[in-house]
Amino acid sequence: MAQQIEEILNDEFVGKKVELRGWIYRKRRVGKLIFIVLRDSTDIVQCVVEKRKIPEETFKLLDKVGVESSLVLKGTVRKEERAPTGYEVDVEEIAVVGPSYNFPISKDKSDEFLLDNRHLWVRSREMNAILKIRHTVFKALHEFFRDRGYYETQGPMFVTGAVEGGSTLFEVPYFGKKVYLTQSSQFYLETLIFSLEKVYTVAPSFRAEKSRTRRHLTEYWHAEAEAAWYHNDDMMRDEEDMIVHIIQRVLEERKKELKYLNRDIELLQNIEKPFERMRYEKLINFAQEHGVNIEYGDDLGADEETAITKHFNAPVFITHYPREIKPFYHRPDPDNPNVILCHDLLAPEGYGEIIGGGERIYKLEVLLQRMEEEGLNPEDYYWYVDLRKYGSVPHAGFGLGMDRFVWWIAGLSHIKYAIPYPRTIRRTKP
Repeated sequence: MAQQIEEILNDEFVGKKVELRGWIYRKRRVGKLIFIVLRDSTDIVQCVVEKRKIPEETFKLLDKVGVESSLVLKGTVRKEERAPTGYEVDVEEIAVVGPSYNFPISKDKSDEFLLDNRHLWVRSREMNAILKIRHTVFKALHEFFRDRGYYETQGPMFVTGAVEGGSTLFEVPYFGKKVYLTQSSQFYLETLIFSLEKVYTVAPSFRAEKSRTRRHLTEYWHAEAEAAWYHNDDMMRDEEDMIVHIIQRVLEERKKELKYLNRDIELLQNIEKPFERMRYEKLINFAQEHGVNIEYGDDLGADEETAITKHFNAPVFITHYPREIKPFYHRPDPDNPNVILCHDLLAPEGYGEIIGGGERIYKLEVLLQRMEEEGLNPEDYYWYVDLRKYGSVPHAGFGLGMDRFVWWIAGLSHIKYAIPYPRTIRRTKP
């Protein structure tokens, strides 16, 4: 049975025969030797092919094929400090399974070229590391929710109403009617708390924002949760526990990948709970003191969040935004109805918002008043209004942008590197 490369990179395999399957990552010929750096999903290893040890036709073919050719080989492991990963395989048998010639990607290719050819660039060691970190983030998120008694549920992708505002909806023809791609599953999750109490979903969301910032995608992966009997502080406690749990899992399982990406691991190791909580008004003062052009009543945009969070070394909750700049469903603070019981979680190092959440309005008269203020027709949201008529309870929830979270955890320069196939206002291929 074939081994994976990561498995054989230790002294226990020295002198043992192994079978490997993978792709040519690097290749060079020196006289009657061909040096191949073989890669698989786990790591790379240098393999040495001597002309005298294999059939002549096989050696000729191996000399001819290029990087990304797929191979199956057998050989003996030995220690070699000069090799890329400290070990080497002396090849005794080798077969080219799928030849590759003139692989189009090389070091000097532009970012746009790599995006156009993402179907090939995902093979790179950089993308391999990012995708593994992403895998662990998603796995740890599910672990957390299930351990905390949340039920996984699903909402529809075709919807008839807006959650965050009509200007960012993708309209879709639907059998003679107009529907939209969902911006969020929040409203549907709210319906489910009356059955399951604590629910979550991980699903795509779609935002038609005409934004070219380094943090925006038109299609992104959204982790959302709602919990009955929760208030704003309760939700923030679950969120910081979740963030710390995921970071710990990534540090346990993906330290090698973080190092490959030159991530500052120490910064992640130092993130502890509870996270700082800062009211919106204090954040505005903090921003002004650090030269950010922003006034009370302004929402935070990408540029402002970047400028502000460059001064943070850990995530910070921003709470109590003015009611005018947040959606209608957030509950006004009974002690000061001009602000709402909500929060954003800002990631440090200039990454900005990764979570938006808060306490939902649970009293019918308050919801109808807020909808009137926003010029919304309650009939368009009849089923959402119904939730306040039949056994309503205090509840809270949040949405976490998974791609933004991976972008921050991996220390990437742009969100388009955090997802296998990014969709932006300028990109829909491959």
